[in-house]
Amino acid sequence: MHQEESLSLGAVGASASQLNLANHFLIAMPSMNDPIFGGAVVYICEHNDKGVLGVVINKPTDMTMDVLFDRIDLKVAEGLRPSVEDAPIMFGGPVQDDRGFVLHSPGGRYSSSLSVTDDVAFTTSIDVLEAVANGSGPRRMLVSIGYAGWSPGQLEEEIARNGWLTVGADARVLFDLPIEERYNAAIKLLGIDPLMLATEAGHA
Repeated sequence: MHQEESLSLGAVGASASQLNLANHFLIAMPSMNDPIFGGAVVYICEHNDKGVLGVVINKPTDMTMDVLFDRIDLKVAEGLRPSVEDAPIMFGGPVQDDRGFVLHSPGGRYSSSLSVTDDVAFTTSIDVLEAVANGSGPRRMLVSIGYAGWSPGQLEEEIARNGWLTVGADARVLFDLPIEERYNAAIKLLGIDPLMLATEAGHA
């Protein structure tokens, strides 16, 4: 049975030590000064022999959902919750930063969608936004412009150089917490006090 489970996870031929960070948070170390990833929390959607795909979950753009709906000519259903229309769009990363990507709770059938876990799906097709506009979209979601990508071995090297902390993801941090609380909440999943980490990095 365990063998079948590993096959379903795409771990065929992988050594036990090979990293698979799907459904993990990448947390930028406080010492990272990168203009794109400094202070970022990235949710990893996919990690395989082709590389890594993730979405930054704590860097809002100045665009909101109602602006996005307007740009892609989606008519919004009457009575759509203001919290949906006013939700900020995230800067998901520097790859394909002219396209929208949606992390959301599963449910609904969309033409280009990846099921990451029982709690999180990743959809790249516009039909998920059409469903949101007509009021039948996912219950929880995060919409980003662009995503973050690493070629094979690149992220592993950055982690080895202490650029990132990694921890198993929590859908509550991803969907429910205010954006400004997500970085510290992700660090706390490691059992670390964020203030201690900042002090050790010389940012007391």
